[in-house]
Amino acid sequence: MDNWIVCLKHGEKYNFDYVNRLYNMCKRHCSLNFNFACLTENPSGINPNINILPLPKAKLYGWWYKPYLFSQDFPLDGNLLFFDLDIVIIKNIDNLWSFSPNKFCIIKDFNRVNIPNWNKMNSSVFKLRKGSYPHVWENLKSDWKQTSRMHGDQDWIYKEMSTQSYEFWPDDWIQSYKWEIRNKNDIIRSQNNKRVFRTKENPKIKDSTSILVFHGEPKPNEVEDPIVVDNWR
Repeated sequence: MDNWIVCLKHGEKYNFDYVNRLYNMCKRHCSLNFNFACLTENPSGINPNINILPLPKAKLYGWWYKPYLFSQDFPLDGNLLFFDLDIVIIKNIDNLWSFSPNKFCIIKDFNRVNIPNWNKMNSSVFKLRKGSYPHVWENLKSDWKQTSRMHGDQDWIYKEMSTQSYEFWPDDWIQSYKWEIRNKNDIIRSQNNKRVFRTKENPKIKDSTSILVFHGEPKPNEVEDPIVVDNWR
């Protein structure tokens, strides 16, 4: 069965460089055979070794295209491992493929840091077998206006998967850079009103951590810490 790593680039929030860097990181840090695909409406500048997938015809925007991976009409077969563009891979990720191979796997939302027994989802990294849970897409497709009643795709996925059998990735494997690696209290507003770290640091990272997630701000290109600069390329 084929292994596919899939990402999404819609609109102007992220440029093609984010796609190419993610592809490079996966090539460096995965020793298993995999194919790489980008779901996008604009393939300009994307590495020609990356498979380009068209967006479905839907009244959606940005992250709301992620549930399309659950569709039986999704144009890839096999195991699908989705990565957001704003992640940095620092170590081997082979264990993502072998972990709970027959279940949907996703991050336990990073509010886990502050709230005991938190069980919501963060969709920066998730895995499923194509066609395993088609209702996630079909139920959204039945009424696009449902997107206006939720903050984002991960809330929809949580709602639709709450009655299914699934697994959270081990917390140590995938960490929030600003909440679990750095101190979020070190984030300030820059002169152009962006959230940035006040200082450059070389933070301690657990041996089992392979992926750093940059939800919100700052993004990888805005961080000067050596662990980010050395790996986001």
